[in-house]
Amino acid sequence: MQQFMVQLQQLLAGPTSGPVNWDLARQVAASQLASAGDPAVSPFERNAVEEALRLADLWLEPASALPSGIRSSVAWNRNEWIYRTLDVWRKLCDPVAGRMVNAMGDLVPPEARAQLGPMQSMVTTLGGALFGGQLGQALGSLAAEVLSAGDIGLPLGPAGTAALVPANIRAYGEGLELPEDEVRLYVALREAAHQRLFEHVPWLRGHILTAVEMYASGITVNREAIEEAMGRIDPGNPESMQAIALEGIFTPDDTPAQKASLARLETALALVEGWVCHVVDSAAADRLPNVVRLGEAFRRRRAAGGPAEQTFAALVGLELRPRRLREAAALWAALTEHRGIAGRDALWGHPDLLPSDEDFADPQAYARSQFDAGELEGFDFDAPPADGPSADGPPADGSAGPDRD
Repeated sequence: MQQFMVQLQQLLAGPTSGPVNWDLARQVAASQLASAGDPAVSPFERNAVEEALRLADLWLEPASALPSGIRSSVAWNRNEWIYRTLDVWRKLCDPVAGRMVNAMGDLVPPEARAQLGPMQSMVTTLGGALFGGQLGQALGSLAAEVLSAGDIGLPLGPAGTAALVPANIRAYGEGLELPEDEVRLYVALREAAHQRLFEHVPWLRGHILTAVEMYASGITVNREAIEEAMGRIDPGNPESMQAIALEGIFTPDDTPAQKASLARLETALALVEGWVCHVVDSAAADRLPNVVRLGEAFRRRRAAGGPAEQTFAALVGLELRPRRLREAAALWAALTEHRGIAGRDALWGHPDLLPSDEDFADPQAYARSQFDAGELEGFDFDAPPADGPSADGPPADGSAGPDRD
């Protein structure tokens, strides 16, 4: 944290753009990883990752109607994971952080704001630095746990880039007491399956990111928690900022609109992860000796979230866990049984075709009741979804798109 304090003093002296000081976040994350250790990726590991992803794509061919989505296969160390995913984190965290920074400014009484004048901007700078420093710590912890670019279900990395994190895969395999090459191949299968979805379902990236943004837009700021945190700052002791914890300052707004946003987000995450689990387990069923054990371990891991993921959720008020993962996997399995692989994957043609949260209750009934795959031939895939622009989300490249009220 010494580097955090040095950088903070420098950054408070200059202007920043946006509600989060992302330069500070990146520096804090890098410093944390340097202290904990960030093994470099060896040539052997790079070759092993490339081979695992190549083999995974071959295994997925008969299990998926979507073609390969991998344009490049890479192995990242933990710092590279942060650097390559930071643009998406910025998109997801800036709106929430902006509300915190504004709330900090509101703590200054109106009659005092005129007297502060230019000093008022320092409150904004301090808020951005505080959030950036703690977000950097959260991302540093998360980087020590994630196994791949798509590990937490969001399209965090560059489009078409399949990436594994060998150091974390090795540690995870040791915890499971399974061979590293088998764990690596299972992670590669999951990453390759994610790439097929996000590369060949052009609306999906925007749909998921917009679902996250819409939920985040309903998160409110706990002013008392901010006031308590700010009260722990000792102006004569800059290191007192190290003890500040911003966890708990964000809470979901308990309104029908916010509950609906949460339901859309959880359904979207569950459908993606359920499809990945079903397709991967189908592809590896007769090939990996420990596929059942690996599949169950990953389901539990995704449903519970790791310690770092929980820390991130506490910091920004947003959980990224697919709560109905098992039901979603069962639904995709039922669709495969009744409609075949092509009929199942044709549902990704448009968000209006996907199952809803209510359909999770009885997968077999849903699969039997749906129209035949042949009826999709006349479906207008270019038509906007029934829910309007929000269901489509921003453009497929992940950009924010036009502002919405």
